[in-house]
Amino acid sequence: MSEAVIRMRGVRKRYGRTEALAGVDLEVARGEFVGLAGVNGAGKTTLIKCLLDFLAVDAGAIEIFGVRHREPRARARLAFLPERFVPPYYLTGEDFLRYLLSLSGETYRERAAREMLAALDLEPDALARPVRSYSKGMTQKLGLAGTFLSRRDLYVLDEPMSGLDPKARALVKGQLAGLRAAGATLLFTSHALADVEEVCDRMVVLHRGVRYFSGTPRSLCEHYAERSIEQAFLHCIEGPGHDRHNDNAEPHAADRR
Repeated sequence: MSEAVIRMRGVRKRYGRTEALAGVDLEVARGEFVGLAGVNGAGKTTLIKCLLDFLAVDAGAIEIFGVRHREPRARARLAFLPERFVPPYYLTGEDFLRYLLSLSGETYRERAAREMLAALDLEPDALARPVRSYSKGMTQKLGLAGTFLSRRDLYVLDEPMSGLDPKARALVKGQLAGLRAAGATLLFTSHALADVEEVCDRMVVLHRGVRYFSGTPRSLCEHYAERSIEQAFLHCIEGPGHDRHNDNAEPHAADRR
């Protein structure tokens, strides 16, 4: 059995009276690509923030590479790109990459940086420009460039395709394929279910803070007899019996009353 890079057990998080995570279990094996899917407010970003210790959990346990998530060394082998990536406006692209790589213990190499920018369809002159002059798509590409250049074992990406045009999305998927070939592990969120279907070995559907489904994208479609992953997803979160096809069934919120 593959080593669990991420292990979450019974994770709960409340915001006042709202239960954002209702006892979520999740494991991600070494080399596995897992996509978190769900509507806005389903708990995806909260789950990632808890994983990275940006939020304190109310209950449950989290380990990264077998280390308790609250210990800084647990995060030493991962790279994270947030959904709303906003680099310091006064830095140039090169300044940002140099600073990020220094934090990662990596050396900035101009040739490698230029090659990565080209691989993401970002003009090389962006290195000399202040990031305040970047478009949203350019800013996202810079964040992805820094993330990929950091050369980590685990990548946690929250909506990494946000603001990207179709060409850039295809190029990012090419970079992800390279990470897979190198044996890296990926946990990412996306509102584009087609991206989850294309990129991931397994998808986890969160809804109202509960894990509704865990399995391959194809098995989600097969279970609901749908060709479209979007329609299968709707059946999963709106119809009964979703927990009948789950690798570690999580009861529907209504079933627990």
